[in-house]
Amino acid sequence: MRRHNQSGAIMLETVMFTPILLLLLLGMIELARITYTYYTVQKTLYAVGRLLGTQQGVNFCDDTDTAIQNAKNMALTGTEDGAGTPYIGGLTADLIQVRIERFTASTGDIGECECSATACDTLNGGQPPDYVVVSIPSGFPVTLRIPGIPTDPILLRPRVRLPFQGT
Repeated sequence: MRRHNQSGAIMLETVMFTPILLLLLLGMIELARITYTYYTVQKTLYAVGRLLGTQQGVNFCDDTDTAIQNAKNMALTGTEDGAGTPYIGGLTADLIQVRIERFTASTGDIGECECSATACDTLNGGQPPDYVVVSIPSGFPVTLRIPGIPTDPILLRPRVRLPFQGT
């Protein structure tokens, strides 16, 4: 008789514990998906920075410069004209921001390099920047997909700083 009561208690505990276990499992899967998405976006930004950091004659003072647009499209789709299938759904070239920075020896700081003839405007006699910074300032939205739990999108804001090696 006593054995029958224990089997009912075990069944009840299992039924009560299963939803919690399932929620933890789904949460781990979603955490892995968000982590994968973050590193994929960061790798894409690295590709843009690497392409731009090694090219010559890039006008960083003009966001519509052909070299900048081609680098963004190449990293996003594998083609310079952006006609290929995007590697990451929802990530577009207009979300990606390219900035240039310079190291200031007197203060030891790294700051944004302004576009002027005395700073980083190389087309008008300025010196090339020290770093290329590629980021998504407004964030790349990723929504958790856990059934029954409504959530707001999580904004991923990866940023990559690479040394400029072009001219």
